[in-house]
Amino acid sequence: MDPKRDKNKQQGKGAVLNIYDGKGLRESQQKKEGKFRAIFERVATGIALVDTEGRLMESNPALQKMLGYSEEELRNRFLTELLSSEDPTADIELYQELISGKRDHFQIEKRHLQKDGSLIWGLVNASLFRDEKEAPEFAIFMIEDITERKQLENQFLQSQKMETVGRLAGGIAHDFNNLLTVLSGYAQLSLQGVGENDPIKGNLEEIKKATEKAAGLTHQLLAFSRRQILDMKVIDLNAVLMDLDKMLRRIIGEDIELKTILAEDLGRVKTDRGQIEQVILNLVVNARDAMPKGGKLLLETSNIEFDEDYVRHHIGAKRGWYILLSVSDTGCGMPPDVREHIFEPFFTTKKKGEGTGLGLSTVYGIIKQSGGNIWVYSEINQGTTFKIYLPRVEEDVDSFPPRDDSEHLPKGNETVLLVEDDVSVRELAARVLRDQGYTVLEATQGHEALSLAHEWKGRKVDLLLTDVVMPQMGGRELVSQFRELHPNVKVLFISGYSDNTIIHQVIVKPGDHLLQKPFSLTVLAKKVREVLDQ
Repeated sequence: MDPKRDKNKQQGKGAVLNIYDGKGLRESQQKKEGKFRAIFERVATGIALVDTEGRLMESNPALQKMLGYSEEELRNRFLTELLSSEDPTADIELYQELISGKRDHFQIEKRHLQKDGSLIWGLVNASLFRDEKEAPEFAIFMIEDITERKQLENQFLQSQKMETVGRLAGGIAHDFNNLLTVLSGYAQLSLQGVGENDPIKGNLEEIKKATEKAAGLTHQLLAFSRRQILDMKVIDLNAVLMDLDKMLRRIIGEDIELKTILAEDLGRVKTDRGQIEQVILNLVVNARDAMPKGGKLLLETSNIEFDEDYVRHHIGAKRGWYILLSVSDTGCGMPPDVREHIFEPFFTTKKKGEGTGLGLSTVYGIIKQSGGNIWVYSEINQGTTFKIYLPRVEEDVDSFPPRDDSEHLPKGNETVLLVEDDVSVRELAARVLRDQGYTVLEATQGHEALSLAHEWKGRKVDLLLTDVVMPQMGGRELVSQFRELHPNVKVLFISGYSDNTIIHQVIVKPGDHLLQKPFSLTVLAKKVREVLDQ
């Protein structure tokens, strides 16, 4: 074999292999580019390639869909044009550090502006791409839509804040109620002892009015904090709205059109009728104030089911059937910063002297304590809608006794054992009942009451009038032990404060009678007589 010829043959073979190697590299490179292009086009996360000046060089379909723009509309736009102008500008500094080489990556949450003007939250991960000479060429922005997560976070934080403020408000109202009971009671007693022309009568009447107004505020605080014991009854919400119709029309005036759409097959709810009426009145008054030049007010009821998807998107909601009460107006609406605070006590947008800021916080507390939820939807100049969801029940509607608004103090001759740890409240109640003819035994707490019961054995105690929450022994435990000695005794609980756990598990149960602080002398006398007569 010719060595030279063999060498040339080998060289020719190598040349062919080199040609094929180059072609293979190109094909491999093309496959890689195709793979990365497919990922870029199909990935669910938004991707933007941004030049060193902050302009979008290229965007993927996910980002275009997220923001509502086409590829052409996004190309060459500055990234800052797509961000909320109200947000901090920390990302601009981070981007400058990225381009200057001080960092290779940063992550930040930013609100992005969609084409239709709405805002979404995006989790931005930005990385720097360098060329062969390590010079910055462009940045890769990966943007994930986290709007839903942020909404849930905000709901959770708001819920925590409301719970904290509620505990504070409830504690204040509880302590204040005892003081108001005493102030109001002695003012009423003093009024009974002065003549029509006595100059001190006017002063006493003003004191009585002030204490009644203060009592209203404490009831609102207790409602907000969900520490008010509700008179839970099964009601037809449609019937409540129809009964309120004339009053609502007087409240809103002739320049506002009121329309009601009531579901014919509406289910029933279990709540405090008086409190739910207050909810409706508060929302209607707010709607009226939002439409000073007139407008439309819509009240609507319907049956709604909360499914798994709804519960996942709304903190505190539970699966099941609910009754929806919707209150919508065509008024001025609210900006987001106002909407976030409207249920907080003492927050108000009204002028000084036009409101206490407790109306919507009261609404919130009543609905929450009834096991329901309330959501608000509002846009500037587009109106506001409050949606209230109350759990649906299958029980029959309860009946309601007629109201007695007279100032008459009924009398009696029965024996009442009064158990109250607040000295001033106990002395006032005992004095009133004795004035009405009752025999009153007094005790400061449960063990003392049981000692009196042993001493009184053989003689009848007709009514045990006891505070709900007392040191050492609470009202429910006292009643249980007391009935071993006096099995036929009737019971009336007194309460100025109680949290949900106590309400549902320990103290006040269906069929129990309750007198809430602060109470007037008239209410005390009537309630005692009502329980004794049943």
